[in-house]
Amino acid sequence: MTSGPSVSRTEQASRPSSARSPLGAEPSPARPPLGGEPDGAALPATPATPATPRSRVLVVEDDPDLCSAVCRYLRSCGFAVASATDGKAALAKLLKDEDAYDVVVLDLLLPGLGGIELCRQLRGAGCSVPIVMATALGALGDRISGLRGGADDYLVKPFSLEELSLRVQALARRGRSQPETVLEAGDLRLDLHNGSARRGGTDIDLTRRELQLLELFMRRPGLVLSREAIVRAVWGPGASISANLLDQHIAHLRQKVDRPFGRADIETLHRLGYRLRVASER
Repeated sequence: MTSGPSVSRTEQASRPSSARSPLGAEPSPARPPLGGEPDGAALPATPATPATPRSRVLVVEDDPDLCSAVCRYLRSCGFAVASATDGKAALAKLLKDEDAYDVVVLDLLLPGLGGIELCRQLRGAGCSVPIVMATALGALGDRISGLRGGADDYLVKPFSLEELSLRVQALARRGRSQPETVLEAGDLRLDLHNGSARRGGTDIDLTRRELQLLELFMRRPGLVLSREAIVRAVWGPGASISANLLDQHIAHLRQKVDRPFGRADIETLHRLGYRLRVASER
């Protein structure tokens, strides 16, 4: 049985356009592509009650031939597809409206912003869209870094386009994981159902904004969160919050969850941002 067209290993640590080998003629898809949107176009709005819902996929790949081949094949399988050719453009698309896409197919070696850093920034900003990394970097360390960075799946080139399509379909079907409502980090406990926080056996009275900040840190223990990522996650994209105002909110949170207990778990990293230290670092 034919496994479908495959993608050749075109990704290199440095890939000048002259070094890219052209893809061979792609076999005709089993059914004609759906939709006629260009690769970089915004996705059409999903009908309120579609007869056959189309999962929306963002392909992030800087090789134009490879990006075009992947987009065409996914469209032929019934997906609505948009694309981005560099990491910064992809990050902007996803942070503008994280619900615009059901799955992201992400290359690692991207101009502007690498795939792993893009993934980390998305997760740090609270974006839970499923991500499959599709890359030529297949060493064990690369796969571990990608999955630790927040990817949900990892596919190494050369791969079958049919396999990629099935993996995308599986992630879209699985959907986004439902967030936990009770978070714990050491002796710190946050119950989002009733909006209560405790350290050890002591209740902590927090404002709504402080609860949002603490939730952000507790969902990402040990992860450095930039000021920009914190503002996007807590106040929303486009919010105008000064660095001084954010620092004041963090200071008020520390005064309630750290200092009365002789702790300094919410840590400032100069020029990087903040993080909640994990138990092994205390």
